[in-house]
Amino acid sequence: MLSSPKKPRTTSSLPRATEAPAGAREDHRVRTGALRRDQTRRRLLAAALRVFAEKGIDAPLINDFIAAAGVARGTFYNYFRTTQELLDAVTSELSDSILTEIDKVVLPIADPLQRLATGCLLYMHLSVNLPSWGMFVMRTGFRSQATGKLVDVYLPRDLELAHRLGKVDYTSLRAARDLIFGCVIQAILTVIAGQAPREHLREMLALALRGLDVPAPLAQSLSELPLPPVKLPNLQLDGACS
Repeated sequence: MLSSPKKPRTTSSLPRATEAPAGAREDHRVRTGALRRDQTRRRLLAAALRVFAEKGIDAPLINDFIAAAGVARGTFYNYFRTTQELLDAVTSELSDSILTEIDKVVLPIADPLQRLATGCLLYMHLSVNLPSWGMFVMRTGFRSQATGKLVDVYLPRDLELAHRLGKVDYTSLRAARDLIFGCVIQAILTVIAGQAPREHLREMLALALRGLDVPAPLAQSLSELPLPPVKLPNLQLDGACS
């Protein structure tokens, strides 16, 4: 009796699933973890901005920030040890983000005095237009150094160049910086507090420029410059510059 011939073995034409290399899986986990940490940090900063704007610097407790951000206590301490550390992060990181975006807009302006005036106007109007940020500036005032660290990069840069070109005059760069700094912050506080209309921002800038020996007609024209659009940092800020 003849036996039936054996059928040849066939292999599936479908490709076999392959696992990603261990290094690729690890890189993905690292990137995902870093993105999650960055999102949590942003959430804490946005919540802190609202809490400080509502309660000021001294009143808030860590529980206030935890509740506003919707995170656990342990999560908060993974990022910040004290409310002061959180305040420092909001005042430097957020304001420096705003200043960076403003500088991107004004940097193409060749005239340093016009660049300085446009940057100051943008910062003042943004502070008034953004309720949370504006209230934060009003609540913290000069105590928090709310203009951020980059104010001591961009502002002296344009003041010094304008001085070299004979467009402004001052006894010291620090004195000129403090004059502009004080006028910008005080103008924001006055308008947000409802003690003066928005035009006060431009009037204060004109006076500050006069203090730098800018001729009155030029100071007035600089204070009336149009405001270019600015891309805001992604930290749950509302409003637009107008």
